[in-house]
Amino acid sequence: MPLDTRTPVQTILRLNAPLSGYLRPIESVPDPVFAQKMVGDGISIDPISNILRAPCDGEIIQIHPSNHAVTLKTAAGVEILMHVGLDTVELRGEGFSPQVKLGDRVTAGYPLLEFDIDYVALHAKSLLTQIVVTNPERIAEFVFQQGRVTAGQDIFLELVLDEDSQEQAVITGDIVTSEPIVISNPQGLHARPAAVLVNLTKKYQSQVSLLRSRERANAKSVVAIMTMQVAYGDRVTLEARGADAKTAITELTEAIKAGLGEAGAAPAPASIDQSALKAPPPQPKSDDPNIILAVAASSGLAVGNTYRVREQTLAIEEVGESPSKERRKLEDAIAKAALEVESIRAKVHGQGNPGKAAIFAAHQEILDDPELMDIATSAINKGKSASFAWQQTYTNQANKLAQLKNELLAERANDIRDVGMRVLRILTGIEATEIKYPHNTILLAEDLTPSDMATLDRERVVGFCTLAGGATSHVAILARSMGIPAIAGVEPQVLDLADGTPVILDGTSGILRLNAPAADIEYTQTRIANRKAKQAADLENAFAPAITQDGHQVEIVANISSLKDAEEAVSLGTEGVGLLRTEFIFMGRPQAPTEDEQTGIYRSIAEVLGADKPMIIRTLDVGGDKPLPYLAMAPEENPFLGERGIRLGFDQPELQRTQLRAILRAASAGKLRVMFPMIGRIEELRMAKAMLEEERQALNLPPIEVGIMIEVPSAAVMAEQFAKEVDFFSVGTNDLTQYTLAMDRGHPKLAPLVDGLHPAVLRLIDHAVKGAGRYGKWVGVCGGIGSDPQAVPLLIGLGVKELSVSVSMIPTIKALVRSLSLDQCQKLADRTLGLETAAEVRSLVPLANS
Repeated sequence: MPLDTRTPVQTILRLNAPLSGYLRPIESVPDPVFAQKMVGDGISIDPISNILRAPCDGEIIQIHPSNHAVTLKTAAGVEILMHVGLDTVELRGEGFSPQVKLGDRVTAGYPLLEFDIDYVALHAKSLLTQIVVTNPERIAEFVFQQGRVTAGQDIFLELVLDEDSQEQAVITGDIVTSEPIVISNPQGLHARPAAVLVNLTKKYQSQVSLLRSRERANAKSVVAIMTMQVAYGDRVTLEARGADAKTAITELTEAIKAGLGEAGAAPAPASIDQSALKAPPPQPKSDDPNIILAVAASSGLAVGNTYRVREQTLAIEEVGESPSKERRKLEDAIAKAALEVESIRAKVHGQGNPGKAAIFAAHQEILDDPELMDIATSAINKGKSASFAWQQTYTNQANKLAQLKNELLAERANDIRDVGMRVLRILTGIEATEIKYPHNTILLAEDLTPSDMATLDRERVVGFCTLAGGATSHVAILARSMGIPAIAGVEPQVLDLADGTPVILDGTSGILRLNAPAADIEYTQTRIANRKAKQAADLENAFAPAITQDGHQVEIVANISSLKDAEEAVSLGTEGVGLLRTEFIFMGRPQAPTEDEQTGIYRSIAEVLGADKPMIIRTLDVGGDKPLPYLAMAPEENPFLGERGIRLGFDQPELQRTQLRAILRAASAGKLRVMFPMIGRIEELRMAKAMLEEERQALNLPPIEVGIMIEVPSAAVMAEQFAKEVDFFSVGTNDLTQYTLAMDRGHPKLAPLVDGLHPAVLRLIDHAVKGAGRYGKWVGVCGGIGSDPQAVPLLIGLGVKELSVSVSMIPTIKALVRSLSLDQCQKLADRTLGLETAAEVRSLVPLANS
């Protein structure tokens, strides 16, 4: 009988890409636990989508408590761990929304979790997502793909199963148990420490288990350990059976006590201080000398050449003249510094950026701080010079602030140093030097200041990285407002790079790449160019109307705060102003603007728009998170539920009447409409309209259209009743969302959950549109989701007639509308109204990653 020479049939498991993005070898991941395959073998994806999908059919056997990692087990027993980002466990679930639960059986392509790609990129070390087989002994061969993949469509990995893999033999012997061990890892036994423990355990022949109360996990399985969800402060024990059980227990116990090599972990006391949970471990360093890891401070990509910023050195004399002379020197220097800061504040405010202006308003407050002056004066009275006393004072204060555990407060230390250095420079008679950087410069600095940012040449500087600072510093905020990619917290050796060194800066992932191959630099430049080309194409067609492919026109207008905003909006093709935030006219000044001042401002903006473009002026909306220093407002326990918006207008009637008179007087210059904020009761609307009518009759001027903000749920619910008494609605989705979900949109933990695409919010918008429609009234949206490309098709489908968007987004939103069809938008909106979560809505909208 002839021999059977046929090749045995191999079982191949083909995995679909769980995310759209670019494939990278697991060995290149800047994390030794993954790169050294301690968790298992697999591949990494640099994602450009935000819905993690099942790569194949299987059962969900593990979801990390922080929601950043999911494990799926196939029918053949292959365990596939999907770990979104690096160090994302430190986000404690913020930015992640799981779409499945433990034990669910899913099919290939099913959404497993959604993540806020911008939030994660800004707050985590990297977005790189690892897809790892945690039991690689079941795999005979890994067949990896390369390049770009599309989620749910492309095969990114093929697994040839090992048909000969055998189950582990039964091990006998005495059981050895460890003493109780308190877990010292700040985030518990997540993927990294779990992988370290598994690799240590695999050295022993014995069977080893990890126990917590009545729970037991195989200590040679990463998934089993992660599934146990061992947290910081938990008490665990080890149990081993086999020939080397005693040795295993002794060495593994010490390893767990020492934190399994994780930064920030130390032998834990029997009683855990929960405040220690607030201190995250320091940023790890990359094993790749060409990859510098840092904090993502301002998203975006840049290719350029390095240039180190060197601080000015000032000569300081310790001993001064008479105390009276030195005090006058300091007073004069502070006064001059205040004028400089006011000049910068006025400049950036005039550019239509009140957020940037507020930073320099804070600098003015620092200059007025009596404690700084008192401490410096005390030193001057002891014979010190004004410059020496001032330098010691602001340096000490900044250092104290920097040591605080509160990150936001600690990062304000840089503002004190910025202001302090400005005064010190004036005291020493040194003029500020303006450096003309080469084109395509990426700045390297120990730190930059808000003043540095205010004078930065955006045409030459394409990015920067600093040793100090973080994502919440004022410098980072300014960088984001200017569109400059930036990273912070880089390793000190970066400052040793020679000027002119070519680098790639990834402000989204927090990476500075050195010695990149020409092909990678070219590819990055292509990505940057493609983005600019898309923006240029949108800009070129900015004046074309926003008409869908089936002939439905949507009015695209602008949210503005100043005359400068209006001029820019007109240049970008706006069809009007859907929201003039008049509160910024009232801020940054010692008293309220007069009627004539307001009339002039409103008239000037109307003239810029022209007679054919409408402008909606929202009456003063302060209170809550927007107080005015010259208005006496009693402290409130719940300011967002107190006197804000129209309620403050009734409490300060002359303030509101003055504004209404100014709006009426300016109405002749254009097509002006007035809109009242925070209307929650029909009585409030009638009172506001009565006040407007009284002033109109007194001035003997023609009436103007009146609308209300739909931002209080009661207004949306009673839209039909309100529609009888107004000309239009404008939905303020920011407040409507926070009031609907009962979540403060500024809360550090809850803010990521405040999503305007929550079905509850969409249903309220739908209700408002239908209520308005019964009386022939139109509805616009002026809140944040109006500028969200993913929300636009839903709003159009719900019947919203006007979208008031951020000025810079006007060309983009108009181009997006032209790519849609009303019929498709309506069908999509109908489907979303039946969903249960914001994550489901976003996963349904096809424009999520466009």
